[in-house]
Amino acid sequence: MQIQDLPFSVTDWQGVEKTTHKGETGFAYWRTRQFGDIRVRMVTYSAGYLADHWCTKGHILFCVSGELNTVLKDGRTFNLSAGMSYQVADDAEPHRSSSSEGATLFILD
Repeated sequence: MQIQDLPFSVTDWQGVEKTTHKGETGFAYWRTRQFGDIRVRMVTYSAGYLADHWCTKGHILFCVSGELNTVLKDGRTFNLSAGMSYQVADDAEPHRSSSSEGATLFILD
């Protein structure tokens, strides 16, 4: 990744409007900033959240709080808790996330 034409800036995530995205169960609140081709999000999953799709988008994801469970389409599972991250490329490994107790994530894609 090469970051170009991005002056120094600060984001107060509490001031970024949130949008609601329903999962198969539960919901996610997204606070999103776009910097050229780079999307940066603070995402909060509700307790009982299950994504409604298999995602093929690449991400760098950092678990700020709570626990995140991610299943790859090949059946492998990964559990992240606060302070952990995962990285995956576009179109590399379809994945689907859930959170039984809720989680807050910082995501770059």
